[in-house]
Amino acid sequence: MPHILTLVAAPGALDPALVSRCRAALTALGATPGAPDWLAEAEAVDLPFENAPAELAAAAARTALEGAPVDAIASPAEGRRKKLLVADMDSTIVTSETLDEIAAYAGLKDQIAAITARSMNGELDFAQALHARVAMLAGLSVDALEATWATTEMMPGAATLVATMRADGAVCCLASGGFTFFTGRVAQKLGFDHHVSNTLLIEGGKLTGKVAEPVFDRNAKLATLTRLATENGLPMAATLAVGDGANDLDMIGAAGLGVAYRAKPIVAAAARARVDHTDLLALLYAQGFRRTEFRTG
Repeated sequence: MPHILTLVAAPGALDPALVSRCRAALTALGATPGAPDWLAEAEAVDLPFENAPAELAAAAARTALEGAPVDAIASPAEGRRKKLLVADMDSTIVTSETLDEIAAYAGLKDQIAAITARSMNGELDFAQALHARVAMLAGLSVDALEATWATTEMMPGAATLVATMRADGAVCCLASGGFTFFTGRVAQKLGFDHHVSNTLLIEGGKLTGKVAEPVFDRNAKLATLTRLATENGLPMAATLAVGDGANDLDMIGAAGLGVAYRAKPIVAAAARARVDHTDLLALLYAQGFRRTEFRTG
C-alpha cells in the first residue's frame, strides 16, 4: 500500500468504531484500505490505503470523525521514519511563548502577547514584530530571563520525541524565532543535537532592547532545514519539520513530513499534516513507531 493514514487519540480513547468510520470514509473516497495495524492499543493505529491522495484521505478522515479529538495524518508508506527533525520551540517544544513570559516581569505581557499573536498568525512581519517587542523590554534585568526559565515547561511528548528519533539515527535541531538563552537550555535538557535562534543583547545585566543581527526568521528556519539535510546527505523527503506559527510555514512546506502542531489558523490551513488534539507523540506514530519502541528522554 503506497500510503498510510495514522489516527492518534489520547491513551485509551481511540474507539475501534471511529477507526471503522475512517476506513469507510477512505472507501467512499475511492481508496482501497487495508487492515488496521495498531501501534498502541486504543491510542494509535495505521490504516494503509492506495488509490487516493494523502491530503484528501486525511481530510476525509477528519470529516468522518465528526469533531472527535482524534488526529489524522496521512503520508507515503515509503520512507516514513525521518532522519532529520527541525522543531520550533515556543508553543511547540515548550508550552509557552517565552518572550511573552519575559514581558510579564516588565508589566507588559498583554501588550507584547498581542503583538506575538498577530505575528504568529502572519499579520505582521516577523522581524519587525520581534524588534518592536524586544525594544519594549529595554532596561529589564536578566533576572527576568532566569525567572522565566524556571517556570518554562516542556510540551508533553517532547522528550520522548527527541530521544526516540535520535535512537533511530535522526539528527534533531531546535530552530526558534525566540532566544538562545532558552534554546540552549531546552536543547541541553531534551538532547537536541543543534539549536539556532536569536540572541538578546545584554549590557550591565540588563536587556538593551535589541537583538543581534541578522534576525533568525522564517527564511532562516527554512535555510536551517535545507542546510542540515545537505550536511547529513539527506533528501528533503527524509526530513520532519514541526511548528505552530507563520514563521514556520516555509520549513513545514519544504519538509518531507511538515506538521502544524496546535497551530495558528493560517498554519493549520496550509500544512499537509496537522496535530490539533494530541501531543508530540503523534509525530512518532505518524512515522510508524510503535509505543513499545519509544525511548524516554
